[in-house]
Amino acid sequence: MAAGAGARAKAAGALALALVLALAGANSEGDALSALRRSLRDPGGVLQSWDPTLVNPCTWFHVTCDRDNRVTRLDLGNLNLSGHLVPELGKLEHLQYLELYKNSIQGTIPSELGNLKNLISLDLYKNNISGTIPPSLGKLKSLVFLLW
Repeated sequence: MAAGAGARAKAAGALALALVLALAGANSEGDALSALRRSLRDPGGVLQSWDPTLVNPCTWFHVTCDRDNRVTRLDLGNLNLSGHLVPELGKLEHLQYLELYKNSIQGTIPSELGNLKNLISLDLYKNNISGTIPPSLGKLKSLVFLLW
């Protein structure tokens, strides 16, 4: 009986550790998205649901997550947003789609987007992006769609 209790305690401890790690990941993703929100002007209030006090950004509008609550998609196209991109976006390590087309985003593409190893699509079409494509994006093996 004692051996069974020990195994249950170990399993409970492992589950608690996994939960803490998942929440830490969700918090860092939420922090990255909050940095983006602070850098953008949002006259239509479309990012109003982006509440940085929530543990999980997967409940925010225009954010899609996988079954492990990791951000995989940002759909922010044609929302009348202005401002600039932030380097913190490079922390969204599971991001596959970054859709920002038809806004008034300006400035350069942060080189930190080269950290997004799973990025398939980066759509910055019809914005005011300046400069060149950072060389770091050239190492993204999954990237098949780049429009700017």
